[in-house]
Order: sequence, then structure tokens, then C-alpha cells
Amino acid sequence: MKQHPLGNDPTVHVSELCLGTMYFGTRIDEPTSFAILDRFVDAGGTFIDTANCYCFWTGGGQGGESERLIGRWLRSRGLRDKVVLATKVGAAIVDRSRPYSALNREGLAAATIKAEAAKSLKHLGVDRLDVYYTHVDDRATAFEQTLRGLAELVSNGDVAVVGASNYPTWRLALIRDIARRSGLPLFRAVQMRHSYLEARHLRVPAPEVSQFPVTPELLDYAGTDGALTVLGYSALLEGAYVRPDRPLPPDYDTPGADRRLGVLHAVASELGATPNQVVLAWMLAGTVPVTPVLGVSSVAQLDEALGATTLRLDEATMRRLNDA
Repeated sequence: MKQHPLGNDPTVHVSELCLGTMYFGTRIDEPTSFAILDRFVDAGGTFIDTANCYCFWTGGGQGGESERLIGRWLRSRGLRDKVVLATKVGAAIVDRSRPYSALNREGLAAATIKAEAAKSLKHLGVDRLDVYYTHVDDRATAFEQTLRGLAELVSNGDVAVVGASNYPTWRLALIRDIARRSGLPLFRAVQMRHSYLEARHLRVPAPEVSQFPVTPELLDYAGTDGALTVLGYSALLEGAYVRPDRPLPPDYDTPGADRRLGVLHAVASELGATPNQVVLAWMLAGTVPVTPVLGVSSVAQLDEALGATTLRLDEATMRRLNDA
């Protein structure tokens, strides 16, 4: 699997696919989770993604289950130096007796960032978070406070690189500009919802975190900036591309969806690939590549996704997919 510097930072290199672990330790049991992690590393994968809040909205989940499972896997395999660990802060629920909302999540105050980083380090059983994301935009906290909280972690060696998730492009550009002018840590990665089908603005009811899709504006900004890696989560729409029993999520069931799906399936058939593989290869082959964050629940699903790394889409095919 190809490796590349994250956000043009020479100190952190990551694989072209990132393994998402949202449901590890809750919906996905430990033996299955371990098997998926083992297969990912065996295939050359190095980039593993989690969050401090995974997965409080599942039955019995409190948050931290995914981090703790990864910590157990790392200890059992001795692979700390072989992987790049990314986790997130800011989206965990505060009061479980009240509905989840922007007013009932931990946010991005400096004290919260510091305290939650310490918990994540303990859960993962490591002395450094390779990538630390602010999980969702917090408009109640000044950018400078968030950046200074992250700066302390970077200065202490607790965090190597910082990133952001679920920010509108204008807010992302603003906080990165403040960081550059102030000599504070620069977000080197941004993680957003992204797939071949185009989504309406997304505000999902569970866990009610505003989720921003990758937009042409974001890709233009990242491509021009040159120091920002774009990652896309929920790329495979929970199996909707390949499973007739899985309807499209409502935000993707748009007037243009049938036309794009027709072209996607035609290209997959012509190339002897699956639609999922074409979606992932399309993300990787963009003028500004988007690193897929794979959400899989079995080794078989992971093996299918890995096939995208050897699938080559020529210019004519990319044009056909993009123009659909």
C-alpha cells in the first residue's frame, strides 16, 4: 500500500487507506476487530482512526471502547512503531440524561482538550497521539483557545500532528490562517463525509453531530494550500452501493443519484471490479486525492476494499464518472 506524508509534514507518513474503528469494541466484537486490524497491517496499512467518543450511542456504549480495544491490540501485537494512530476530541456527550446536541457535548476548550488527550493516551496505552483531530466545529470556543490547548500537547510531545473534522471550509481556512500567523499548530488533515454520490447538507440524528461533506470548495482550498490532506469517511454508504437490501441514505437519494449509480455500475462491470472498489479508487485518483476512511465489519469487507489500491482509472474513465 502506498504511503504519503500527512499534510506535507515529513514527520508523519500514512497509508493511502485509513482504517476506521468506530464500532470496534461495541457492535464489532474483539476477535473480529483484532482480525481486521491484523489484516490491514499485513496489507501494508499504517493509518488507524478512532475517537474518544466511540461509541457512546450504541447499546451499552459509554465512549472509549474503540480506543481501549486498539490499546489491547497494540499490546498483544507489539506494533506501536508500525502504525499511525489518530483519535479525536470534542464530540463526546456530557450529560447522558439529556438529549445529545451542540449544547451537550464536550467542546474544544483548552482544558477539555488537555484532559481528554490524557485519557486517550491511557486508553491506547501509548505516549504519543500521532494525529489529534478536533472532532466537530465548536463555535462557542474561540479558535485561539483551541489552538493553544493543542499547542501545549504538541510542545509536550503528547501529539505529533493536529487535524480537524466536520468544519465548513470557511471556518477551517480561518483557524488555519490564525495558526499560521500565531505560530500555533497547523491542521494538517481534515476529515469529512465523502462518497461518489453527492450529498445534501448533512445533519444526522444519531449522534447528532453536524457532518460536513467534502465540497469542490474544500478540494480547491486543499489543493491550493498544499499542506492539507483530505480524508473522507462513510465512503461506501454502509453497503448501499452493493447491497440491494440497503437503500441509499436519504441525503444521497437525490435527482442525480440514479444517473451516477448507472455509470458507476457500468464502469465496475467493465473493469471486473465491484462498485465499492471503483468508489474508493475514484477518491484516490482525484486531482486532489481524498484518503478513504474504511468502515468495515469483517475481514472480507476489508479485502474487497483493499482491491481498490490496485485498480487504475484512466483519464477517460475518471471524466466519465465525474460528468455523470
